[in-house]
Amino acid sequence: MELILWRHADAEFGKPDGERRLTEKGLKQAARMAKWLAARLPEHYEIMVSPAVRAQQTASALSENFKTVPDLDTSGSAQDLLRACNWPRSGCVVAVGHQPTMGEVAALLISGSPAQWAVKKGGIVWISLRGAEARARLRLWISPDLI
Repeated sequence: MELILWRHADAEFGKPDGERRLTEKGLKQAARMAKWLAARLPEHYEIMVSPAVRAQQTASALSENFKTVPDLDTSGSAQDLLRACNWPRSGCVVAVGHQPTMGEVAALLISGSPAQWAVKKGGIVWISLRGAEARARLRLWISPDLI
């Protein structure tokens, strides 16, 4: 079981919030991370994405085959994201969304306690669930500037 939390890449400022688009920097971040992910993802995976434009653009760098999930929007909670992704589950899911939710999910699954951990724009947190003990383990935490 794999859960990949992918924070949307760098986006322009402004309102309305849901219509903010990626900047040129953000488009490059998303492309770089998508290329890196594509080489490492299992053959079968599902992508679930916030309806916000910047998240949709980020996910589109990896694939146009994704599901828009309202619970991953900016107002979604860590529990909303986990429920929407049906975690824990078999297979691999890539969830593309926002801070602080991405960091809250990472903290909850990795430490077992609620906290607000920071995930950089365009960064991913890859969490695995393996074996009979069914404990989440951090597989990777990386930002696009390190790829």
